[in-house]
Amino acid sequence: MTASPIRYVPSVEQPSPDEAEAIHGLEQTFQKIMDTTTRDYGRAVRGVHAEGHGIVRGSLTVSNALPVELAQGLFANPGTYETVLRISTAPGDILDDGVSAPRGIALKVLGVPGERLPGSDDGDQDFLMVNGPVFGAPTPAAFLKNLKLLAATTDKGEGLKKAWSATLRVLEGALEAVGGSSVLLSQLGGAPEVHPLGETYFSQTAYRYGEYIAKFALVPISTGLTEVTGAKVNVGDRPDALREDVREVIVENGGTWELRVQLCRNLETMPVEDPTKPWDDKESPFQTVATFRVEPQVAWEHGRSDREEDSLYFSPWHGLAAHQPLGSVNRARRQAYEFSGGLRSRTNGCPMHQIKQLEDLDSE
Repeated sequence: MTASPIRYVPSVEQPSPDEAEAIHGLEQTFQKIMDTTTRDYGRAVRGVHAEGHGIVRGSLTVSNALPVELAQGLFANPGTYETVLRISTAPGDILDDGVSAPRGIALKVLGVPGERLPGSDDGDQDFLMVNGPVFGAPTPAAFLKNLKLLAATTDKGEGLKKAWSATLRVLEGALEAVGGSSVLLSQLGGAPEVHPLGETYFSQTAYRYGEYIAKFALVPISTGLTEVTGAKVNVGDRPDALREDVREVIVENGGTWELRVQLCRNLETMPVEDPTKPWDDKESPFQTVATFRVEPQVAWEHGRSDREEDSLYFSPWHGLAAHQPLGSVNRARRQAYEFSGGLRSRTNGCPMHQIKQLEDLDSE
């Protein structure tokens, strides 16, 4: 019998004494990465997930007749919302696609009613996810250590990065062949060169889910997407291979995904503060709460998409109070993402926009 979901109370979070120091270190490291990339590109890019491979617009439809434990926050009532999806890879510099890294998505749902998180007053709800179920660090201090490793590779020779990435992919493949894997190895360049549109994406960290606690997943379900699940992208002599392959699939097929939630049912086995520990999907299966649909369209158009890249801002803290990010890593991400976004806006002299404002920019 499945246990009842754990109800959210503030005490599920337990800040550590060194959290503020680690967060300050994250800001300094983001500053170092962004100073380097700004010199390289003549403009500021994101401190992480700098390179986008597609920006598409679609609709998110909340399922009808959800049970009470799932009908929470954004998902409390049926409805359809305009939505935008950005597809990216993890590093803070823009690299040849021969340098592999974990894939990421940012899903922005527009015009969501309800009480907002502080500083998030434009009506949008952001979901940020990566194509792996667990985060690469258990604490902000460990997150800082990993980010420093990535910062140390920023602005190094791209040819060396490609060779290093190929070596790490061999090591990661060997681990997977014996039933293992390494999150850090993938972060440093050993992630498989799989097609971004066939992947399942996970929030990795916990969030408030109205009265409860949950993690999120975005799962491809339409044929055009599932056909490329696990498919390797040919990145040889194709520096923008991911943009080209994403564009091809979306132009021909569009796509459909399910947004699913996994409710916390046991704080011991499904911890809030340690995102490196997977939540057992047998103890609490992911359940579908909404469907995200994208009609066939151009996923990347030079000029238009580049301007959207520079102007869009995503953060796990951009949304409803009912979906407040939980745990130490999310608390660290709040200030780090705000710092990164603010630095990008000030450096480029371009305020962060909503999608509807971007439509006005496109027509200028």
